[in-house]
Amino acid sequence: MLRSFAWAVTAATVSAFVPHTAAAQGASDADRQAILNGVDAQSPALARNALAVWNYAEVGYQETKSSDLLQDTLKKAGFAITPGVAGMPTAFVASFRRGKGPVIGILAEYDALPGLAQRSEPTRAPIEGQAAGHGCGHNIFGAASVAAAIAVKDWMVANKVDGEVRVFGSPAEEGGSGKVYLVRAGLFNDVDAVLHWHPGDSNQVSNGASQANISGKFRFKGVSAHASALPDKGRSALDGVEVMNVAVNYLREHIPMTTRIHYVVTNGGVAPNVVPDFAESYYYVRHTDPAVVRSVMDRVRKAAEGAAMATGTTVEFEATGGVYSMLANDTLAKVMDANLRAVGGARWTPEETAWARTMQPGLPVQRPMESAGSVAAISTADGGGSTDVADVSWTTPTIGLGAATWVPGTPAHSWQAVAASGSTIGAKGGTVAAKTIALTAADLFRNPEAIAAAKAEFQQRRGPNFTYRAMLGDRSPPLDYRRASVK
Repeated sequence: MLRSFAWAVTAATVSAFVPHTAAAQGASDADRQAILNGVDAQSPALARNALAVWNYAEVGYQETKSSDLLQDTLKKAGFAITPGVAGMPTAFVASFRRGKGPVIGILAEYDALPGLAQRSEPTRAPIEGQAAGHGCGHNIFGAASVAAAIAVKDWMVANKVDGEVRVFGSPAEEGGSGKVYLVRAGLFNDVDAVLHWHPGDSNQVSNGASQANISGKFRFKGVSAHASALPDKGRSALDGVEVMNVAVNYLREHIPMTTRIHYVVTNGGVAPNVVPDFAESYYYVRHTDPAVVRSVMDRVRKAAEGAAMATGTTVEFEATGGVYSMLANDTLAKVMDANLRAVGGARWTPEETAWARTMQPGLPVQRPMESAGSVAAISTADGGGSTDVADVSWTTPTIGLGAATWVPGTPAHSWQAVAASGSTIGAKGGTVAAKTIALTAADLFRNPEAIAAAKAEFQQRRGPNFTYRAMLGDRSPPLDYRRASVK
């Protein structure tokens, strides 16, 4: 939990926010059927868009084709598009408004991960020459969110529902913290509630804390020399990286429990016989408490400075990412959970099941195949990952779900996740998510009391003295954070 913000909401307090009649006052049976029909009508386009973005496999801040495709789909459906928002060329806001009413936001992601290029096959089949793959399923994330928004828009028009549905095209979730810049630009200030989802191996509303984090690159500069003939004239930037890594590894013993520190060396020089005059490492620090993350990263930076002193080099640090941990909202979680249960999990064909069973033996966790078609209880556990959705959750009431787009037991950021994300299994899970999000949006449009209750809980959890301060400070979006490291 976020101890530094010192909030505490008991179950009794939360129940006071939620009117006993809230569920009954949501969307009618006719509304719900229209929404489900609308998403079914969008499902072929959802699958096409998801596969197209899967094939583009564009990494953070380079998702030009992916962003353009989703924008074009929304524009053709009658949404007004504002591209390139918050200083990010691949970010966008798409809006449909009818009269005055609630503003419901829906998040869309579409960035891929470096490496992991894999064919949509149940056995390991890398794609030679491809630099990235959708190991977190963001290709389906974006396509399903767009489908949900269009279904809601069509329902609003047909039923004369007042309000606004607003899609936030969010680049660079994987380490680039794209939504932080959307938040910082004030784009959520007038939004009443935000809905999101994420691909996974089960169907479940998530209402627990994620990991706050700060990530960044340490760039050491030294002096080149012949490593054998004139080693005394050189000052190795790689030595700086390695001494820093040793110092940080000793630091691990003296930081708060459950803190995570991980890194890769992104540039270590080019030839053994040349003393490297440039080297770079890429670090993450994570904890559920943002204050702990800030403190530990400060100590990591001190380790880098000490390493530079010890090796006669200099070091610069660039924070490339930084996010809060998720702020829960029980009010919205209950609304979304009811809708997820009404939708249920995806139903696979015999061919899809056979495909999944071929993959299953190599998965690190063995789970019943049937779990992809069921719905688990709301999760309140702290998650092991980080997301920039968390910053949105500290700005407006926010809730999300996971949908089974992968074979049960599949870990995120794996070739198995890439394979399923490009399959019909992935698209079917996306349809489950789109229906759940669209139904939840309809419930909120029809029930202002639920929005009011969610806002009251949000204010209580956030606390009266909270002021949002981005973990990244006032830096501009790191548009080149996925490009090759240079001096």
